[in-house]
Amino acid sequence: MEAVGQFIPLILIFVIMYFLLIRPQQKKLKDHQKMVEALRRGDQVVTQGGLIGKVTKVKDDNEIEVELGEGIKVRVVKSTIAQVTSKTEPAAS
Repeated sequence: MEAVGQFIPLILIFVIMYFLLIRPQQKKLKDHQKMVEALRRGDQVVTQGGLIGKVTKVKDDNEIEVELGEGIKVRVVKSTIAQVTSKTEPAAS
């Protein structure tokens, strides 16, 4: 029984670490994935490199085309989008 009593503080530390570090990080990752999946043409985005542009084309599951300026279009991996600054409304059918 004494051996079990020695492990209780370690178990408590792990539980506290899970709720303070691991769980919020998983939630943040899940929110980022939802944001990336919802990207559409016309959205203004900021990449992790700090570039600001407008989505001109969603090419496939992993890539989008972003216009940085007049006639300057670059291909960007979706997962490198840090945030969406302005969202466009879906076109009415």
